[in-house]
Amino acid sequence: MRTVIHSARLVDDGRVTDDAWVRFDGGRVAEAGTGDGWRARPADEAVDARGGFLTPGFIDLHGHGGGGAAYDDGPAAIRAARAVHRAHGTTRAVLSLVAAPLDDLAARVAMIAELAASDADILGSHLEGPFLDPAHKGAHDAALLALPTPAAVERLLAAGAVRQLTLAPELPGGLDAIARIVAAGAVAAVGHTGADAATAAAAFDAGATVLTHAFNAMPGLHHRRPGPVAAAVADPRVTLEVIADVVHLHPAMVRIAFAAAPGRVALVTDAMAAAGDGDGRYSLGARAVDVVDGVARLATDGTIAGSTLTQDAALRVAVGAGVPLADAVAALTATPARAIGESALGSLHAGFLADAVLLDAELAVRAVWCAGERVRPLP
Repeated sequence: MRTVIHSARLVDDGRVTDDAWVRFDGGRVAEAGTGDGWRARPADEAVDARGGFLTPGFIDLHGHGGGGAAYDDGPAAIRAARAVHRAHGTTRAVLSLVAAPLDDLAARVAMIAELAASDADILGSHLEGPFLDPAHKGAHDAALLALPTPAAVERLLAAGAVRQLTLAPELPGGLDAIARIVAAGAVAAVGHTGADAATAAAAFDAGATVLTHAFNAMPGLHHRRPGPVAAAVADPRVTLEVIADVVHLHPAMVRIAFAAAPGRVALVTDAMAAAGDGDGRYSLGARAVDVVDGVARLATDGTIAGSTLTQDAALRVAVGAGVPLADAVAALTATPARAIGESALGSLHAGFLADAVLLDAELAVRAVWCAGERVRPLP
């Protein structure tokens, strides 16, 4: 189907272009322009954006579920959770898995690989564990953590479609594991770590290119012990994941991250099953989680256990914190696409996949397209 969206404020390429239009054809962006030029283009449908903001589709590098379903729980649960996040603008996602026994993780990775082959909105899996520092485990079960031995790393990578693997580089074998992950074509990420700045810098030199949920589950910025955040900010190769939900990070820290690492912040959700589903008792892996007033915490000790965030809400938090709209949109689109090497995503230039989000003046989602097909209708 050929679709033209006109009279939009296009947010792409680090700027906002008024009175813009974009035309989709065959699941790709065919062309874009400004003014009335769209009227002479062939289209089966013309959508009046009425001055709304049109952005590329959002990409979530780090989320665990939504709509009452977790990505650990099988194809039906994954598709249900993805439907919720798609309605909030996340047209593509890497599915995150919490620490679990190696047999279980390998089976889940293989399942996600099969889904990725049939469901284009699924970009593969992100293993957030089991190679984590027990002292910075967050909501992960300490009994399920492991060392990144060559055999363990290879087993998980061989299961299929691993896009990102988070580990603590200070663990024995950590730096060698990073090299192994990168050689396999996956992204190595530093996270759930007690590493100092020098160790984190060594990890980035070994090939790690992402800092998993910056500031969380790691030493903070200290004026004499700058830690992994400072090492990531100093390295132009590194993308910093940021959870902009006002629970994981104060809005001022969100603004600081964007200012310190311009063009290298990826807004992620770290969402668990309660995203889009309300308060109550849920599970994160095998751990019970209570969600009260939208905040997810382990039932046992109150540790923050993921979020209930959606990416449109993250956009509103970032902009409310003082981040320019174009920069915040890039953190949902071009930056995560670049971080995982998805060269056909993250922009509405001609030739890119026709993933798009139409937002109103308050940055609420009005419509969503994935590969040119509308998946959330206009109100």
